[in-house]
Order: sequence, then C-alpha cells, then structure tokens
Amino acid sequence: MKKTMRVLSVCIMALILAMPMASSAEVLRMATTTSTDNTGLLDYLAPTFKAQTGIELQWVSVGTGKALELGKNCDVDVLLVHAPSAEIKYVTEGYGVDRTQVMFNDFVFIGPKTDPAGIKGMSASEALKTIGMKKGLFASRADKSGTHVAESGLWKTAGLAVPDKEQWYIQTGQGMLNTINIAAERNAYTFTDRGTFIKYEANWKGNPPLVILVEGDKLLRNQYSVILVNPKRCSNVKNELANKFRVWMALPSTQKEIAAFTLMGKQLFIPNAHEK
Repeated sequence: MKKTMRVLSVCIMALILAMPMASSAEVLRMATTTSTDNTGLLDYLAPTFKAQTGIELQWVSVGTGKALELGKNCDVDVLLVHAPSAEIKYVTEGYGVDRTQVMFNDFVFIGPKTDPAGIKGMSASEALKTIGMKKGLFASRADKSGTHVAESGLWKTAGLAVPDKEQWYIQTGQGMLNTINIAAERNAYTFTDRGTFIKYEANWKGNPPLVILVEGDKLLRNQYSVILVNPKRCSNVKNELANKFRVWMALPSTQKEIAAFTLMGKQLFIPNAHEK
C-alpha cells in the first residue's frame, strides 16, 4: 500500500509540475477533492484569488484520503477536503494545522427514476437497510474519498456492515462523476454530494437517467475545510502562501463568491466560515 501511494504521489506531482507556470506569479500547490474540481468551483475562484493576491493556485483533484496522503508526503502546500473525522485525525497526528471550515453542501442518494428498491423519501438509514434487504444494485466509490468515508459511516449508523463482499455492491474505485455514470449504466443507486449531482444533471440538460431519491437527512451534511500542511514536518511547503489562501477563502467577499456559484440556477455550495 505504501509503495502504491509513493508511486501515486510521484505521478501526481509530475502532473502538477507539468502545468504551465506564470513567471511573475508565486505558485501554491493544493490537493483537493473531485467535487470542487468537477463542479468548476476552483476554475471559478482561482482567477480572482490570483488577481487579489498575485498567487497562482495549482491543484490536483483526488479523493480526500489520497489528498491527505499527499499532505503527509509533503507533496502539496494546502488541502481543501471534506471528511471531517479523517481531517481531525490528520491534524491531531501533527500532519496539518489551522483547519478552517469554509463551506458545505449535502449528500444525496440518487438512483433510477423507477426506484426499483422503493427508497424515495426515506431517511438515509432506512434507504440503506432497504437496499441491503432487497439487494439493490449500489455503486460505491470505494476509494477512501470523503464521500466514501461518509457512505461507510452511514452503513454503520444504519446498524449494517459495509457490504463490500456482496455482488450487488459495485466498487468503482473511481471519482464521483465516473461512479455516477457507472451507476447509470448498471441501473444502480449511488451516493454523491449534491454539487457533483447538479453538474451531472447539467451534463444531461436537466434530464439525467438518475435522480435524487433521498435528501434532507441531518446526517447528510457535507462540510469542506481548508487545512495547511504542517511546516514543522514539511520544511519545503509554502506555509505563508497556504495561509493566505486559507484566510482568503474565509473572507466575506470570497464567501459571497462561493454563494454566488451556481449551475442551472442552483447553488452548489453554502459558505459557512463564520460558523464555529
């Protein structure tokens, strides 16, 4: 596993280093989740960040688990991730500092319009119990991403073991959009953040094969936070630039920009840096 992560780290850093670099701009390297990239949020925010600070933001989008590993390996300067329990452990163990929440959305269960297992309108726990009982096809990212960590926690909350040895439980090992597409091909259910679902919905011009069936449960909140890679462990990180990004993300003006980011007239992220 460690060898695999080292290979992954080398490959990702090669991709980052291959990105075009502006000679006049300082460069901040960030590991983030697929949802902030797939939705277009970072493409939307990065030009403003550069205009206001002179810092060019370069990022690689992976699952939160892999993003945290990149931080542990000192391969990036800052993280923007969404797995609170894993983040708190990461900071407690000394790998990261100054964890700052910046925004949230929510998770939803999506599936075929025909809803073969009949989960529409259920709570998260009821939905998983029903899918498990009826052996409904379910596609999981199974990649230790923030979404996968949240999904695994919900199985346990429902009093069930993660059904990773069941044939009906499809482990994609891929990002969120790819997992949604696999679920659609298999006529299966899946678990996604709302932002990525809206992007998927937009790709289908508002009429996607999969639709939201379970939402609104208080257990489905999806918090995003910025974490600085600990400079005491990683002497090569650009801590000053990383902290400027952290502070900038929490500014009222940036929080307003996050709130204004929409697709199909729908808000993808809700700013909440003001919350404690």
